[in-house]
Amino acid sequence: MAKILAAATDLWRSFQRERDIVAAVHGCSFRIHAGETIAIMGPSGCGKTTLLNLIAGLDVPSSGQLDWPGLGPSDTLRPERIGVVFQSANLMPALTAVENVALPILLGNGSDAEARALTALATFGDEALAAKLPEQLSGGQAERIAVARAIVTNPELVVADEPTGQLDLAGASILVDRLLAWGQQTGSAIIIATHDERMAAKMSRIWWMRHGKFENIVERSACTGAG
Repeated sequence: MAKILAAATDLWRSFQRERDIVAAVHGCSFRIHAGETIAIMGPSGCGKTTLLNLIAGLDVPSSGQLDWPGLGPSDTLRPERIGVVFQSANLMPALTAVENVALPILLGNGSDAEARALTALATFGDEALAAKLPEQLSGGQAERIAVARAIVTNPELVVADEPTGQLDLAGASILVDRLLAWGQQTGSAIIIATHDERMAAKMSRIWWMRHGKFENIVERSACTGAG
């Protein structure tokens, strides 16, 4: 049995909006094992981003239990153990692509930052973009740089919020295939929030969300993660 990286029981995250309290995540329970791949699907506003932020340790639940037994305490998760891809690329405008990718290594006081960043860029075929500034990149290129940044520390878990939103179908498929191939090599778990059922079909599980709850969980254990 693969080790459990993250586990949640009856997880809630609520927000105050004017006079109402809105539950963005509503009673979710799950386990995430090393090496598995998960797509989170559902309509806009159903809680996908909030759930990803909780899993990544970027937000704190209002109630319920969330632990990372295979990763360690919440204050040690990033950037080494969990890599994060946000909806927008969030690249530092004054830094080149390779410098942006190297940031998590530098923040963690790691070594060989530039060489490792170039390796991460090569994973997605983007070595030629290394010296370019964000303003010189297309939206799709910036997204690929952001994904390279998320994997540069070889984290055990990657969470990605709609990482293919700026890519056409062919580009999105290549990006996800390369990310999954990297995950198979490293044994890392990958969780992607997406609206694209074709990308979700590449994953081993699909969590369907509606109104902050899991509406359905689809197991795709025979999925190879490519194609």
